[in-house]
Amino acid sequence: MATTESPAGEKKFLDFPTSCAAPVPQPEEPVRVVPLAVAGVLAAGLTWYVWASQGPKFGVLLLLGLGLGLALFHSRFGFTSAWRQLIAVGNGQGLRAHTLLLGTAATLIALIAGTGAGLFGSKPAPTASPLGLALFVGATLFAIGMQLGGACASGTLFAVGSGQSAIVLTLGGFISGSVLYTWAYPLLNGWPAFPGVLLADHVGWFGSWAITIAVLGGIVLATRAVQRRRTPPPVDVVPTAHGFARILRGSWPVLVGAVVLGVLAGAVFLVSGGIWGVTSAFSLWGAKILQVFGLHPESWEFWRQKTNATSLAGPIWKDKNSLTDIGIMIGAAVAAAAAGAWKIHSSIPWRTAVAAILGGVLMGVGARMAGGCNIGAYLGGISTGSLHGWLWGVFALGGTWVGLKLRPLFGLANPVPTDSIC
Repeated sequence: MATTESPAGEKKFLDFPTSCAAPVPQPEEPVRVVPLAVAGVLAAGLTWYVWASQGPKFGVLLLLGLGLGLALFHSRFGFTSAWRQLIAVGNGQGLRAHTLLLGTAATLIALIAGTGAGLFGSKPAPTASPLGLALFVGATLFAIGMQLGGACASGTLFAVGSGQSAIVLTLGGFISGSVLYTWAYPLLNGWPAFPGVLLADHVGWFGSWAITIAVLGGIVLATRAVQRRRTPPPVDVVPTAHGFARILRGSWPVLVGAVVLGVLAGAVFLVSGGIWGVTSAFSLWGAKILQVFGLHPESWEFWRQKTNATSLAGPIWKDKNSLTDIGIMIGAAVAAAAAGAWKIHSSIPWRTAVAAILGGVLMGVGARMAGGCNIGAYLGGISTGSLHGWLWGVFALGGTWVGLKLRPLFGLANPVPTDSIC
């Protein structure tokens, strides 16, 4: 079996084969002391406040969000880039990392759901989203949006936390698109669909887990076959610390990030009884912002539904996804400052800004139509054995192809086979 050698001499299963060796990573920059101190104080203070005011369950969810932010940034774990690299040049390293994340989360969730385990009185409640036109259109729109906006849902959060200014525009568009969906809910709801399918309802949790792992294994083999045939450029490397300092300052191997993220996704399920999600919080944030300006989204049909009305009436500190989202941004800020990588970019090309906003809007609408994003639908669906997660992934790959065709219109580059890195 052919492999490439990392600078440290390690044989990396994910890096096989590429047109040349990946470049040697540069050392990390010095710690950004002020941003690290600010982010650290914010993390500690907010955790204390949520724990004291809302209880330990919600405090733990915020802590898990902080851990997710640390892991996402230190491993630079990518969904957007992974699909772009696969479609553009055939490098499947990122998608194979997804399989490890999905397999880790699926294993833990099967154990938790199969035994009925839960913390803080929660009970595991995996659900299967409907299979229909809204899922297909929503996943496609989301994938187009993430290629234009430069990040997915989780990527947007950790990039904002690390100070990437352009992605702030993506987040603004994301929230706007989510609000647009809730306003247009009567038009976008009720499209033709079949009931969702949860594998565990038919073959039990062990059978569901076994099928999931088998399919993930098939994806690994398929992406390796594609990569062997196309011999793409290697994935770019980022600056890294060495020795014990690498744990705290990064960068982590992508496999380590995949396992840590999978464990944390399982922990969210154990604590809350539900999957790790991201984008429903954006709808809530947008509605609360409108209320601050004297508008009344609570009168919209979407927010008159019982569950949604309860969320809108309550504080965001009792919303699971809001807590993990906020935690991701703060955790990423801590990680980026520790790595010396936290910085704000003041100059953003106008076409990049337009793409960021448009991409965010498409992701906001698409995620709500599809019942989730790369986390809530793709990771959450596949890891719980819901068929909609697999279908989301298929249509997201198609949307990625469309997004790559659109990127040059906004001055955004795509990888090509002659690049030295992708």
